[in-house]
Amino acid sequence: MLKSYAWLIFCVLIWGSNFVFGKMLVQDFSPAALTMLRLLFIVLFLGVLTLNRKHSTRLSKPDFLVVVFLGIVGVFINQWSFFEGLRTADPTTSALILATAPVLTGFLAAIFLKEKLTFRMIAGSCIAILGIYFVVARGSLSSVRIDPGLYWIVVTMVTFAIMVIVTRLLSSRVDPLTITLYSNIVGWAISVPFTFILDRPLKISAEWSDWMLLIVTAVVVHGAANLIWNQQIRYVDASKASILSNLEPFVAMVMGLILLSNPITGYQVLGSLFIIGGVILSTYQRRVRPYSKS
Repeated sequence: MLKSYAWLIFCVLIWGSNFVFGKMLVQDFSPAALTMLRLLFIVLFLGVLTLNRKHSTRLSKPDFLVVVFLGIVGVFINQWSFFEGLRTADPTTSALILATAPVLTGFLAAIFLKEKLTFRMIAGSCIAILGIYFVVARGSLSSVRIDPGLYWIVVTMVTFAIMVIVTRLLSSRVDPLTITLYSNIVGWAISVPFTFILDRPLKISAEWSDWMLLIVTAVVVHGAANLIWNQQIRYVDASKASILSNLEPFVAMVMGLILLSNPITGYQVLGSLFIIGGVILSTYQRRVRPYSKS
């Protein structure tokens, strides 16, 4: 049990650090090019994993269309909006906004999956939104100046919630690895032409250290960490694992301080407590296995 928690904490450290690493990468790569290259290495990693499988899953035409939708919305738009937002948005604030994804997922599940919408979910959502407002307002309630990049981070959060719902619907018929592989292939294929449409100017670093950071974060963040998380949550209490996943904004704060010299402010800490508290309140009573990061 202790070993499983150690692995889960490792995953949270990796995912929380991704906001800071993403902020570093968009300084040397344009967002669409970064999305295309990162998805390429993710697909290569997932492709290697599928080579050892004895049986391949065939998709029906309806399922294939769902995977295409998932690849466009849940992979390409999700990844591109994340990097586009980080061009100007603070990584800690971005992490706090994305931390509310389980709340939105709960509301979407109530609409599309007919799951029960409870008073605790509504109350928790209000508390989380209050926390976001406090963080964005930077402690001043009289005037709110929203960084343009945060709008794209909201798009990232919404598309992630959609991805969770669609994956949950599709996983009853198709195994998760196949869904992840095919949707990422679609996302990468879509990203190739859009790299030349969206990026003006197109920017790709020539430094080997930037490429190593790109490759390692792609494989570790979206590959190895996902697999470790999905394997280890089978051995721990689901609600406790969910609470661990909510610690990502705090990791982003610390990593931002260490790598980017971004100071940790009081309004960020207080706002994060409201957000995490609201998310826990709205999702804890469901007592289901935490949503898969894949």
